[in-house]
Amino acid sequence: MVDVLALVEARLRTALGEPDARAAVTFLGTDRIEVLRFTDGDIVRYATLGMSAQPMADPTAALADPVKGPRAELVLSVRAGLADTDKVLRPLAVLAASPQVEGVVVAPGASLDLGEPLWPGAAFGSVLVAEPGGLIEDLELDAPMDPVRFLPLLPMTANEAAWKRVRGAAELEGRWLARGTDLRDPLRASVPLD
Repeated sequence: MVDVLALVEARLRTALGEPDARAAVTFLGTDRIEVLRFTDGDIVRYATLGMSAQPMADPTAALADPVKGPRAELVLSVRAGLADTDKVLRPLAVLAASPQVEGVVVAPGASLDLGEPLWPGAAFGSVLVAEPGGLIEDLELDAPMDPVRFLPLLPMTANEAAWKRVRGAAELEGRWLARGTDLRDPLRASVPLD
């Protein structure tokens, strides 16, 4: 069996360079999740490593397939030096463990809610899962395994998350785009939703 996590880490290093920090979190009954930090000028990127070790299983399936099924890792990009964003490591690991813990399939357009700020003082307690492929290309694995997708996370305020539940991800993303919202700003306010 191929070592999926070694291939994922190699893809992260190819796309983002060498990580300048890493932390590991293990939750009871789950595999270890690492979070790697990459710094590129004034942007800091946090990427999970471990979520893709097992395919995500459809929560309605009687048995989880150990080989087939979607695989993903999460990537969060923020501007450096504006907030204590390094405290996001544990919350990111919690989100990455959610397929194992809660039996959810994380896919573009989904909301992931932490119920607490992403980092101390953050206005964001949830994230919108965006479309992959821009920053880090999908990692193809040998058949019959699905590729590993690197899913960008876009922090949402409570108002944005509520609006997204009613109007949908595309409408919220359109609102951000129309208003020129800097989604990497860890101090940004909620986009006007009137």
